Amino acid sequence: MKNISTFLWFDDQAEEAAAFYTSLFPDSRITRVTRYGEAGPGVPGSVMTVDFVLAGRAYVALNGGPQFTFTEAVSLQVECDDQREVDELWAKLTADGGEPGPCGWLKDRYGFSWQITPRVLLDLIGGEDRAKADRVMATMLRMQKLEIQPLLDAAAG
Repeated sequence: MKNISTFLWFDDQAEEAAAFYTSLFPDSRITRVTRYGEAGPGVPGSVMTVDFVLAGRAYVALNGGPQFTFTEAVSLQVECDDQREVDELWAKLTADGGEPGPCGWLKDRYGFSWQITPRVLLDLIGGEDRAKADRVMATMLRMQKLEIQPLLDAAAG
């Protein structure tokens, strides 16, 4: 089987977005840029696709035009080790036109959705103690950016 890559359709910001995303995560880089030729449909010489790696996973960004836009139906979830990491990524991804959303979700300046999730949340809601998981979930549902301490407090009861 060949590699499977996530393909992201941008209007005309593929290279800019890939450069931004790769600046945020270790083990990330742009690996290839292809350009439109005379056959089009883009302007000859303009960026067509950008292959890039985020935290070791392959993605492709396409400058496909304005026909399609991102929706919340597709997002990238980032598991964060601590509140500092949550805060840092949240600030960078919502900067310059990004928008905070509910429950740890946000849209970046390109309209792409991200879930900035402290790893501890996944442990707390995935445990066998359903009463604790329900308390944590109820607390999380009232948040935009996720805050670890209130989640831990809810878990403790």
